[in-house]
Amino acid sequence: METLTDYHRRITAHVTPADAFEKIGQVDKWWATDFEGCAAGLNDVFTVHFGETFVTFRISEVFPGKKIVWQVTDCYLHWLKDKKEWKGTEITWNVEPHGHATQITMTHVGLVPEKECYENCEKGWNFFVGESLLKLLTEQKGLPQTPKAAR
Repeated sequence: METLTDYHRRITAHVTPADAFEKIGQVDKWWATDFEGCAAGLNDVFTVHFGETFVTFRISEVFPGKKIVWQVTDCYLHWLKDKKEWKGTEITWNVEPHGHATQITMTHVGLVPEKECYENCEKGWNFFVGESLLKLLTEQKGLPQTPKAAR
């Protein structure tokens, strides 16, 4: 259940809801190029890696062109005391027409200010959703994190 303190980010782009929905699922083009699995349909499982850190998700809800929910099933956040802090949290993506554009609202349910990760994770989400995903939507090229060995 979402609360007012869960992390939220809202962006608006001049794309169709279907295009926005498709681009959210292209995780390797806006979040992390070290990506395995699939992030498009119900029950898909995917993992993003950032060095020794990883997060595994299962898509638990899909309403095409409207809403998708990623449930964190496992994680290892190496810099935190509780390395599994994200486990059991969810990321919800709500997509809706907004005038001649589409508004995307991302909520990380369970990522609240009381969590150790909040400050750093807020900065990360602000960049990856607010800048990288927005660039993928508007310029067809996001700014995903690329592993150092691949740069």
